[in-house]
Amino acid sequence: MAHILYVEDNEDNAFMLELWLKRNKYTVTIAETGEDGIEVAICQIPDLIIMDLSLPKMNGIEATKIIKAEPKTEHIPIIILTTHAMIGDKETALSTGADDYDTKPVDFPRLMEKIMVLISND
Repeated sequence: MAHILYVEDNEDNAFMLELWLKRNKYTVTIAETGEDGIEVAICQIPDLIIMDLSLPKMNGIEATKIIKAEPKTEHIPIIILTTHAMIGDKETALSTGADDYDTKPVDFPRLMEKIMVLISND
């Protein structure tokens, strides 16, 4: 069973995606801040990270850069999942080293496909 870290500060979003991932046989850990996401990534080495961009204290862009710069975690695939869907937002998100990008509201089948591709490539 693959382990996914979801970094999300909105409780409703975290609950819905966690429930959906668990129904699809994934183990899920939730982190509510960028700092917590980095700590969990380093300590637990998940199979994949789903990262929100709008987080308190440290945003998802900075957290992703740090995770990708850390030798212990640089190999972990990261999907940016965000409401930021303006022109240039995808390019900005992917410039952090993230492996993929998707938008909210979540299209569950599309996100599942991305998760499966990235975990199978790991």
